[in-house]
Amino acid sequence: MKTNTKTYAILGLLLIAFALPSNAQTRKRTKTTTTRTVTKTPGRVSSKKVVYRTPTKKVVSVRSVPNKTVVRHNGQNYYYANNKYYTASRGRYIAIAPKVGFRINTLPANSARVRFNNRLYFNVGGTFFIEANSGYEVVEPEIGTVVYELPDGYEKVTIDGLTYYEYANILYEKIQLDGSRAYEVVGIIDME
Repeated sequence: MKTNTKTYAILGLLLIAFALPSNAQTRKRTKTTTTRTVTKTPGRVSSKKVVYRTPTKKVVSVRSVPNKTVVRHNGQNYYYANNKYYTASRGRYIAIAPKVGFRINTLPANSARVRFNNRLYFNVGGTFFIEANSGYEVVEPEIGTVVYELPDGYEKVTIDGLTYYEYANILYEKIQLDGSRAYEVVGIIDME
């Protein structure tokens, strides 16, 4: 009789345990938001306030640029090959990022579309182009524009004790966007 009572008591407890909802097994859906690691947005920053982790950048030059396309801008020749732009200096070629206002007729095949505030940018290796006058022109991206990869050759910089990523005078901040790592444009360095 005692064993039957114990059996019924245990079965009753198990039945109650399975019947009650358990919070540990329920899954609530949450909206993913963008989270920032840095709280201050620099905007336009004087180059005098920027501290580079490596004070002098090593300039790499090559002797020749095979299969290059010549692009003329402001009376100077630039060269495009291997998904990079080059300028000639002392008989060698140095990889550069094109300056604002630089124009090309066609985009390279590796361009990525980036849409922000109803504006369509074409990102080519960290350089932002917009469609203009039957071609494409280099522009500064708007603050808040998001990319998912930093270009080769970016540098870590410090401004007022906060760390950012810089490429071609564009400052990026690492963020989480929908569970993925991304980089948001947070400022532009004004060269002085």
